[in-house]
Amino acid sequence: MTSVSRRTLLKLFAGASTCAVCGNVHANRLSYDLAATEIASGTWAVHGKTEYFTLENGGNIVNVAFVEVPDGVVVIDTGPSKRYGEALAALIEKTLPGKPVLRVYNTHHHPDHFLGNQGFDRAVLATSQGVIDNIAAEGDGFTDNMYRLVGDWMRGTSSVAPGKALEAASEDIGGRRFSLSYLNGHTSADLVIRDDETGVVFTGDLAFLNRAPTTPHADIQAWQTSLAQLDQMDRELFLPGHGKIDKSNESLQQTSDYLDWLSSTIKQAASRGYTMNEAMSTAIPARFASLDVVDQEYQRSVVHLYLQMEDELMPIIEPK
Repeated sequence: MTSVSRRTLLKLFAGASTCAVCGNVHANRLSYDLAATEIASGTWAVHGKTEYFTLENGGNIVNVAFVEVPDGVVVIDTGPSKRYGEALAALIEKTLPGKPVLRVYNTHHHPDHFLGNQGFDRAVLATSQGVIDNIAAEGDGFTDNMYRLVGDWMRGTSSVAPGKALEAASEDIGGRRFSLSYLNGHTSADLVIRDDETGVVFTGDLAFLNRAPTTPHADIQAWQTSLAQLDQMDRELFLPGHGKIDKSNESLQQTSDYLDWLSSTIKQAASRGYTMNEAMSTAIPARFASLDVVDQEYQRSVVHLYLQMEDELMPIIEPK
């Protein structure tokens, strides 16, 4: 086992199949077939499926993006594997031939957002120190488990942390200014990027739309605070980490509403002395029933959060 703990890996991958050789469903087709959609002037999104990691999708469940700036290209997140990162780099070259990639931002350390870093020069990879530290602590363990989940799609993939730690509130990249917000809640370090010219805000996994949020490193209270901060941003649209673009604040409202229900439901189960299995049997409210993978993610969230909330409700009192 690598530096990441077994308990952390259980939390991240609970409820997922760990078989990497269960047949040949993908043996003859290891191509991501990425396509870019222009969501604002000079800004392209590459939308992933709103699923969980499978042998069929190769881990392609994440939204990444790239922005044309006067002197080159800025990229937001790199996908789940070396193969994906290389496919993304090729798509950028096809879309913007001859334009160099000047900056690649990683929004956080979950594997679908940074394991494509090998497709780019490490000198242009950048994120907050907190994200870099999280990748250093858990990246190898996540990589190992992605191999188990999606098999050959991961060939040659290793964990590569950005070489540049960011701390400024903004930076000028190739003639375009990007504002940077250092938030947390989905993980202990979540980087949000705003293109100051178009007003597009890249939220990473602080926002989901029509897909249930993931919670392996969640601090629900901090996450709600970050959502409130995002709602105050001057923006043209949000690109959430998973789901379609959001020109209102639907992704923020939906994520906040779900987290509020999730937290109160698990706390109520813990306060009543339910077992985790009993907590998992709670019915999903109708307003969330249409969210993709909601049943699986709710059950995973019970694994992630139940003991934490139980400890909050019933703290251990040391004898005097």
